[in-house]
Formats: sequence, structure tokens, C-alpha cells
Amino acid sequence: MHRRRRTALLLTAAIAAAPLLTACGDDAHPGAAAVVDGRRITVAQLEDRVDEIRAAQRATVRDEAQYAQAINRTGSLTRDTLHSMVLDEVLHHAARRAGITVTRKEIQHMRAGLEQQAGGARELEAVWLQQYGIAPGRLEDNLRLQLEAQKLAQRLGTDTGQPAFWKALAKSSAELDIDLNPRYGTWDVEKSSRVDADTPWVRDVTAATQGTA
Repeated sequence: MHRRRRTALLLTAAIAAAPLLTACGDDAHPGAAAVVDGRRITVAQLEDRVDEIRAAQRATVRDEAQYAQAINRTGSLTRDTLHSMVLDEVLHHAARRAGITVTRKEIQHMRAGLEQQAGGARELEAVWLQQYGIAPGRLEDNLRLQLEAQKLAQRLGTDTGQPAFWKALAKSSAELDIDLNPRYGTWDVEKSSRVDADTPWVRDVTAATQGTA
């Protein structure tokens, strides 16, 4: 994954099309999609987050054909959502280590500016959902993430697209000892990014789950 792509996933949670995967056989992470610093992100929590996005997508389209198109555009939603959930933890940890905090006022100020650019609150929510896969109820969480990233980059004297920023995230990833369930890939510490694992026991079930994941 290129540096620019990783930055986009961090700051906008952009979603790229790819098949949904499920594992056959024994599961080395029963009930867990990932373990971060000893804390589990459960499969149920991941599925709930994906369901939020799918429900928001369904509410914004007029017919089944448009909904099907939205699903096709976000075929790797489950894995990309897990990527975002883990990367959130990585960035929060790096920000805390650097003494960075984000206030409610800062989030509101950022949101107000973005709403003005987008033409309103609903318009902004629609953009974040359609382009970045962020459900309306998670918009401010994503803005907090962006502010933390910006502040961390400023503290490091760089920006979010430069090696120094990603080196700080790599250090945070290593400290958190991240372990993904193999069905969702692996976590590359140096790149602070989820990558697909070479798992011959995994089968493609996109067609069977196209309308639900």
C-alpha cells in the first residue's frame, strides 16, 4: 500500500473494492477480529460498525439497484472498517504518548467549517458516507481522528504524508502488539496498515454475502 493510500485510509477511511473473505476450519481468535494491547475488538463489534454503515447507505438511496451499486463500491467494507478501528487505536496511543488532546470545541469548529464547505450538515454527512464509508453517527469520531493526526504531525514538525509521521505510528503499532484474526489479514507494524495474508484455507464468499456485509 502506497504512503498516499495509507494517509487516505487514516484521514478519510476511503474504501477500495475487494472480495469479502471468511475462514474455514479452526479459528485462532475465537470471537475476536483483532487484539490491540491485550484488548479485543470482537467480531460482533466489527459487524455492528459495518451494519451502521450499510444502514446509512440504504437510507440514502431510492431503490435496490442504487443500494447494490453502493455495496459493490465498498466490497471490502468489513476489512477496511477493521483497519480503521485498529488504526484509531494506534493513533490515539501515539497522540497520548505525545501529550496531545482534542477538545469538543475543536471538533465542533472543524465540523462547522466542513459543513460550510459542503453546504450543510446533511450534505457533509452524505459526503463522508459516500466517499469515506463513515456513518453519520461516527462523523465526529473521525474528525477527532483527523485532528489528532494533524496535531501529532505538527508536534513532529512534519505532515501526515511524510515518513516521520508514519514512523511514529509504527512505533505505536509495535507498542500495542496488534494481532489480527487471520481471516482479516495481518497488521504490518512498519506501515501501520492491514494487509491481506496468504491464506489458502480462506474462500471468497462475496456473492453469498453481498447484501449483508
